[in-house]
Amino acid sequence: MEEQELTEKIIGCAMKVHRTLGCGFLESVYQKALLRELRKTGLQADGQIPLKVMYDGEIVGDFFADIVVERKVIIENKAVESLCAAREVQVVNYLTATGLDVGLLFNFGGAKLEYKRKHRVYRTSSGSPP
Repeated sequence: MEEQELTEKIIGCAMKVHRTLGCGFLESVYQKALLRELRKTGLQADGQIPLKVMYDGEIVGDFFADIVVERKVIIENKAVESLCAAREVQVVNYLTATGLDVGLLFNFGGAKLEYKRKHRVYRTSSGSPP
């Protein structure tokens, strides 16, 4: 499955979760609901995956990814009033640390689902690296 098709499928699942639950729950509720929805569509999705942070060939730390889909896409879930740039940077840092190319940042905290698609390597508006 191509990256664009995969992320669109994931975003569709997140929209369904938000339409069903609305806003006002903890991030953990949305994470569990999104995992269920992703798996219902046949995607391999795992939650709270421990990932190592590499620096100069050594492990220097670790973190837990909210969700990893098809071993290709990192998902970071939030349930806040609105997203800020620091959350977008967090996703890019996760991508840099893991070597994965694409991540999705979801915010279930507002009246409408807010999402951002982030890439490890900067891409122009056409979707290709500069």
